Amino acid sequence: MTQLTTDPQANHELFVRRVQETGLVWGLKADDDWAVCESNEYEDQVVFPFWSDEADARVHCADEWADYVPASISLDEFAQDWLIGMDEDDVLVGPNWDADLSGVEVEPLELAEELGFQVEEDDQDAEAG
Repeated sequence: MTQLTTDPQANHELFVRRVQETGLVWGLKADDDWAVCESNEYEDQVVFPFWSDEADARVHCADEWADYVPASISLDEFAQDWLIGMDEDDVLVGPNWDADLSGVEVEPLELAEELGFQVEEDDQDAEAG
């Protein structure tokens, strides 16, 4: 049963809270492809939707995503690999989008910080230790 509401900000906050609790992020995957969609806010902008619970991701495994299945990503991998790469690729994150594929669209590094990860936007402080 879904925990999502019609309030995009509440869904976003639920995403942050649940992902921190479970240590998992859920996306939709088919073979080596992950589900992406167009932004509802910006022209020519790609958004990767992710969910905090498998059931909420599974709702979207229909229509054009009928061949996709929910796939989990550890929080550490999501924050340290995915979000960094998404920032480099200039794409956005759609945390806990509702059944109509709408919700808050977030810059990847902002979401990493919300999830409790410190991110460096430049390499001047990155030293091997």
